[in-house]
Amino acid sequence: MPYLHQIDPIALDLGTWNLPLLGSVHPQVHWYGVMYLLGFLVAWWLGRRRVRAGRLPGVDEQGFGDLMFYGMLGVVLGGRLGYILFYDFPAFAAAPLSIFKVWEGGMSFHGGLLGVLVAVAWWARKHRLHFFDVVDFVAPLVPAGLGFGRLGNWIGGELWGKPTQGTAFDGWGVVFPRALPQPFASMDAATLKAQFDAGLLDAFARHPSQLYQASLEGVAMFAALVWYSRRPRPRYAVSGLFALLYGSFRFLVEFVREPDAQLGYLAFGWVTMGQVLSTPLILLGLFWLWKSRTSPTLMPSLSPAPSGHPLPPGERGKHGA
Repeated sequence: MPYLHQIDPIALDLGTWNLPLLGSVHPQVHWYGVMYLLGFLVAWWLGRRRVRAGRLPGVDEQGFGDLMFYGMLGVVLGGRLGYILFYDFPAFAAAPLSIFKVWEGGMSFHGGLLGVLVAVAWWARKHRLHFFDVVDFVAPLVPAGLGFGRLGNWIGGELWGKPTQGTAFDGWGVVFPRALPQPFASMDAATLKAQFDAGLLDAFARHPSQLYQASLEGVAMFAALVWYSRRPRPRYAVSGLFALLYGSFRFLVEFVREPDAQLGYLAFGWVTMGQVLSTPLILLGLFWLWKSRTSPTLMPSLSPAPSGHPLPPGERGKHGA
């Protein structure tokens, strides 16, 4: 049986406040923001464990805190800029100030990834560490944020999948009120529930692609990368596995995910922007895994230098099994 999505995206409503200069404001905490916070907290927890285990030799928890801060900036700024450039540039060109309206949604994983890589490159240079040693360290921390972020999309009832009617999934799926045509789209929650109970909305059931992505990009990738990186691996290997898994999972889910309305399909009636952006990740993942076969392995060191300063290059790690 289909499921009617009627989840309140507001986690906490703080009421209306009358503030000097600002006037009347109505602050609200959205579940999407809570999910982002949970993703960062899990990444922080796992990263600290790995730092304490010496998995990033020469860096202490203070240095890791700096890395997390820059990474957070990279996610937010890169994600927003990536969405504007990849998915909605005409709207930005018509109203450039819309780039600051992050509360209206619009974040791109691929843009966020580029933002994180820029932040990592800057931090690694500052600490005189090899860029890919840091990327290999960071890669297992990312899937938690991806998984929670997709749960935020699910709670918000956005980025839904394609209709299931007339497919092998006919008779199953989720009815997203924001995806309904008129007159259903303008009905209140109680009226819509009555329509659903009468079976009048079954034809509008869709794939819950947000949950598919949360399971693959979040749970499956988290388990695979944490397991794979539990012992030292050659440089590029963990990064390569991350890129390969994410690119493959995203490419596959795009077959049942509704493309962005302003873009539609880019070619052949099925190629989406998500698939175009994920293909280079698949190729890079395969290349980095191949390159890792002849690359050195950064061995753990339990003697980080004080105050986040790196150890001399010759003491950071050696070739290992």
